[in-house]
Amino acid sequence: MTKVIFPKSLKKGDRIAVISPAGAVEAPQLEKGIEMIKSKGYEPVLGEHLYTKFSNGYNYAGTEQERIKDINWALNDNEIAAIWASRGGYGCQHLIQGLDLKNFTKNPKWYIGYSDNTVIQSYLLKKGFASIHGQTIKTSSFGVTEESYDLIFDILKGKTPKYSLKTHQFNKQGDIEGELVGGNLALIYALLGTKYSFDFKYKILFIEDIGENFYALDRMIMSLELAGVFNKISGLIVGGMTNMGDEKENKQYEESFDEFAYQLISDRISKYSFPVVFGFPNGHIKDNRPLIIGSTIKMKVADKVKIEF
Repeated sequence: MTKVIFPKSLKKGDRIAVISPAGAVEAPQLEKGIEMIKSKGYEPVLGEHLYTKFSNGYNYAGTEQERIKDINWALNDNEIAAIWASRGGYGCQHLIQGLDLKNFTKNPKWYIGYSDNTVIQSYLLKKGFASIHGQTIKTSSFGVTEESYDLIFDILKGKTPKYSLKTHQFNKQGDIEGELVGGNLALIYALLGTKYSFDFKYKILFIEDIGENFYALDRMIMSLELAGVFNKISGLIVGGMTNMGDEKENKQYEESFDEFAYQLISDRISKYSFPVVFGFPNGHIKDNRPLIIGSTIKMKVADKVKIEF
């Protein structure tokens, strides 16, 4: 198994690139997050097309060429120490065929984001590099927890997280150690069968999602099963499932961990024996605590759940 490379820790004064690889953003949406980077002692450097808008059936942050230009600049500029996505949305799939890691491989840096950024993180892991699945810059304006950002800055400084959770009725007990892969379920699903898909063998898979009809959630889980993913993984972590189903009919529509979505997933994986954790605080939720994609983690699922990196 190829050893995954962790980018070096940041020091005060280092420069963090802020880019928009997918959906468009407005400047006021990023003000709080950019000021937060400054308050932690780092210098935010804004991508050329951070606030560009290009409408083509969706409001993208620029054309494919403009967004590729920004991400390749951030990946390869030796003066940039980390890359933080402004948001997700849709559009990262446009970029991966044009990514250039020429200088990045010599000077790896943390890539931070979630949601649609799962595509970039899957690409980086295929090349052997870890990344941070955590809050984007835009979500800082949504009233998310300060701890979800503080923990990201801890990782940037070289301190890995430890998590202790209450048990959940759908959990499956067991102890496992393995490499963490995954992110947004819709993007994991979208990459299945491509050369950019995660390698699932002996891995611990993390999934989260937002705004899916229950039948669509079931379809994605079924696709993972049909692709043999559940026969390959050693463990599963299920994070936020929110705004699921019909808003008028689902009483848990605003909840972070939709119980019917959890029941559906639990039923689909009931025949598998790997340990499972439900209710992990990561995803499109206010308390979105970071995970390190590509890190080897120890996961103990008993009366309490412990996850260590």
